[in-house]
Formats: sequence, structure tokens, C-alpha cells
Amino acid sequence: MKKLINTFLVLVLFSSVVLAQGQQVQNKGEENQLMVVQQEQAIADKIQEIQQKVQQTKQEMNQELQEMEETEQTIYKNQNQVRLAVHSLLEIKDMVGGIGSQISEIAQEFNNSVQATIKSEERLEKQNRFVRFFVGSDQEVVQLMEQEVNRNRERIQELKQLKQECECDEPIRLMLQEQIQNIEQEQNRLGQLVQKEKQYQGLFTRFFNRIRNLAQ
Repeated sequence: MKKLINTFLVLVLFSSVVLAQGQQVQNKGEENQLMVVQQEQAIADKIQEIQQKVQQTKQEMNQELQEMEETEQTIYKNQNQVRLAVHSLLEIKDMVGGIGSQISEIAQEFNNSVQATIKSEERLEKQNRFVRFFVGSDQEVVQLMEQEVNRNRERIQELKQLKQECECDEPIRLMLQEQIQNIEQEQNRLGQLVQKEKQYQGLFTRFFNRIRNLAQ
């Protein structure tokens, strides 16, 4: 009888230990789940904060556009897409792990580049119409713009590679991808403008090219 009682006590004790361990596992699982939910919420809040800042910057840019001439408005409206992307990249640099400093550096390079391409595009738009008709596009400016576009395309490839290496949450990765696409879209527009201007020949240029071809 005593042996049965001892066996019963052992079983009860063993069951209590198993139940306690099971409860601990359950509590740990709930704690982990809560931490995941809190982390996801923190990321969502941060993204919302960034989007609000970008929207505010966009509104400020739009206000600046209202004070510009029509030609300048078109140029800045297109290139503001890159300026906004730069703003977003700088905001998320602390959320992409170890590549944050590289993201920040490339964003600053894009920021400097967009100032250069804006000036080049303005010079093309403001080129004397009489000179343009007879001589053609300012090829020096076109060449400078082409160099910037080519460098920016290299930077885009760097960003794409960094995105692949990014040990970050999916919402951040998607936000990074969106900025890359915005920058790439504007570089495509500038690239098309460069090709158009390279092919534009003034009256004198066409005349001398025709004479040269006849002489060959």
C-alpha cells in the first residue's frame, strides 16, 4: 500500500513539473508573440511618421513651384521626385541595419547630382533660340548631364545590391524599393532627354555635315 502511495505521489509530482514547464513554454511563446506585435507596430508607426514628413516636404516643394516660372516649374516638378526619394532614404537609414551609412552616403550623392542636373536642364531650356536653331543643342551641357545620369544609374545598382543585403523588415524593404523605382524613373526621363538633345542639330550643323558627307 505504501508503495502505491509513493508511486502516486511521484506521478502527481511529475505531472506538476510537466504542467509547470508547459505553462512556462506557453508564457514564453506569448511573450515572444507580444514582442513581435510590438516590433511590427513600432515599424508601422515609424513608417507613418516618415511618410508624414515626406508629405510635408512635398507640400513645401509644391509651394516653391508656385513662385517659379513655367519652365522652371516643369523642371523642378520632375526632379523633385528624386529630392523626395533622397529625403526618404535619409529618414530610413537607421532602420536598415549595417547598410545605413552606405544608404546615407548614396542619398547625399543623389542630392548633389539632382542639383547639377537641374542646372543643366535649366541651361538647355534657356539656351538662346536663335543660337539653338543655327548651331543646335549645347553639347557641353548635354555631355555633363549624360555623365550625371550614367553615374546615377551606377548608384541605383548599388542601392539595389544593398536592398538585397538589407537585414530589415519587409515594410522597410518595400519602402527602399519604392525610392529606388522613383529615382530610376527620373533617370530614365533624363536619359531620354539627353538622347534627344544629342541628336538635335542646328541648321549650320546639318549643312556642314551634308557638305562633309558629299566630300567623302
